[in-house]
Amino acid sequence: MVVLCLAAVAFAAEAPDERVRRYMNYKFGMFIHWGPYSLASVEASWPIMRPERKERGVISEAEYRLLPSRFNPVKYDPKAWVRLAQEAGQRYMVFTSKHHDGFVMFDTAYTDYKITNTPYKKDIVAELAAACREAGMPLGFYYSPPDMNHPGYRDTTKPSSVNWRGEPARAEWVTYLDYMEIQVRELLTRYGELAVVWFDGLGGKFYDGLRFEKMIREYQPKAVVNNRIGIPGDFETPEQFIPKTPPARPWETCMTINRTWAYNQNDTNYKSTTQLIRMLIEVASKGGNFLLNVGPTPEGTIQPEFQERLRGIGAWLKVNGEAIYGTTAGPLHDLPFGRTTSKGKDIYVHVFDWPKGALEVPGLRARVRRVSLVASGQALKFEQQGDRLSIQVPAQMPDQQATVLVLRVR
Repeated sequence: MVVLCLAAVAFAAEAPDERVRRYMNYKFGMFIHWGPYSLASVEASWPIMRPERKERGVISEAEYRLLPSRFNPVKYDPKAWVRLAQEAGQRYMVFTSKHHDGFVMFDTAYTDYKITNTPYKKDIVAELAAACREAGMPLGFYYSPPDMNHPGYRDTTKPSSVNWRGEPARAEWVTYLDYMEIQVRELLTRYGELAVVWFDGLGGKFYDGLRFEKMIREYQPKAVVNNRIGIPGDFETPEQFIPKTPPARPWETCMTINRTWAYNQNDTNYKSTTQLIRMLIEVASKGGNFLLNVGPTPEGTIQPEFQERLRGIGAWLKVNGEAIYGTTAGPLHDLPFGRTTSKGKDIYVHVFDWPKGALEVPGLRARVRRVSLVASGQALKFEQQGDRLSIQVPAQMPDQQATVLVLRVR
């Protein structure tokens, strides 16, 4: 059995606003849902919790529980994953260390239902953490408070579909919270500095979230915590949609490239590169972060369709990244042709629909002194009367995915 090392963690404390500011400046990250469930092309955990939802995949709980005995991702190359994230322009990664099924993707000392008891045998989280550390890529861990495998969480003599929400009224619940604590402590103390601890608590009010927040602050004072363990945390987490009206607090929307979080060879409903770029812009224009998911294959690779789209986003960001990274919400919302972001006194206008004549920007109170294309630096002629700005743009849209103009204001 592995013995947990409780060596002191020498990370310096910092002000909460600085911790959150750094995280929100990343803007674009990679979410990774991966585990033995990838072998069956079913969604992570949900087919045993809600088997009536057949669109998530059909598999018996007995079959699902046997998947780890076949899980051997021999093509897993964490350095390749990190390189792909960098090529995509993603500034941080969030990895599922444990999903609702209870299977643990690191070498925990407190359950046998873990990656090191599969044919693969190695600690996947440790390998990814080392690759991220070498590349300077901020890393965070998703950890699921729900756990279909633990008898303290629910009566495991029953099917998961009967009591998947957990049974906090049972006396055994306190033993489950203790189990959670020692596992989360493993994540906090074994794998280096973390950017975020990302809980997914299916409600979360019974998990004593303050207990876990206190521990995270002690061991990982630079990490942010999300809002899914029954406490507000540092940021909100809309899922699979972009809020029409953004939350008043810092926020991050997480989204899939197709419809499912986990690898599913049958799910070919891919969003296009242009759609994803415009989603990133939409999120940034409202001051949020965009956490875009990949579900690696059972062999440990990221499928070509995802790679193509991620590299396409990265190519766009290589040219236009200044209009995304470190920006705040733009001053103009719901423009008919695009969106805006801000950085200092600069306003970035992201154009989706190119005009036939001049680009008319309404409602702008700031006085503009210069307008140019971000991609080329070409200065554009403009006129400003009152709160209306008219810009003489090229006849053809330079970038069909999204062309960005920067307005230098006085």
